[in-house]
Amino acid sequence: MTKILYLHGFASSADSTKANLINTFIKKNTKSTQILIPDLDNDIESAYLQIDLIIKKESPSSIIGSSLGGFYATYFSDKYNLRCVNVNPAVPPIDMSEYLGENENYSTGEKFIINNHHLELLETMNQKIKFLKRPKNFLTLIQSGDEVLDYKYAIKYFASSQVEIKFGGNHSFEAFEKYFLKIKIFLNMH
Repeated sequence: MTKILYLHGFASSADSTKANLINTFIKKNTKSTQILIPDLDNDIESAYLQIDLIIKKESPSSIIGSSLGGFYATYFSDKYNLRCVNVNPAVPPIDMSEYLGENENYSTGEKFIINNHHLELLETMNQKIKFLKRPKNFLTLIQSGDEVLDYKYAIKYFASSQVEIKFGGNHSFEAFEKYFLKIKIFLNMH
């Protein structure tokens, strides 16, 4: 059984559109692939510990990450030598100082705080993945019309790995399902 871990973006949930689309694709088009889609904690430190525990317990062979989930996916893929597909990822050096204070989860409405301790943890993570150790482990899907993240940073950071750029689109990544066959092959799903 192949296991894939899906990490959603900032202030989102396991019930995100991309998570649901890839989950449906895997169920319909693979026989021995399981996708794990946790609701990541809004607290950055708790999410870090949650992801680390899932990887140690479930031993996924790869990670798919979107936005902040792409930053987490990059960090943990590099740490554990896992294949990784990122979709409009936040890339190092990630700076979330604009979110200091109270925030609200877009999906659940839950309120949460980002404090300086969280920013320090992100900076520690930034330092550990300044450069990719294993660029061949990464496939990065980018849309230039991303209104949240500057796509040029992702192109530069992942330049030594496989990158697909679609001009236009948005942060939600329009027509995500058109990339599923490429993702299936890259992650060796059966």
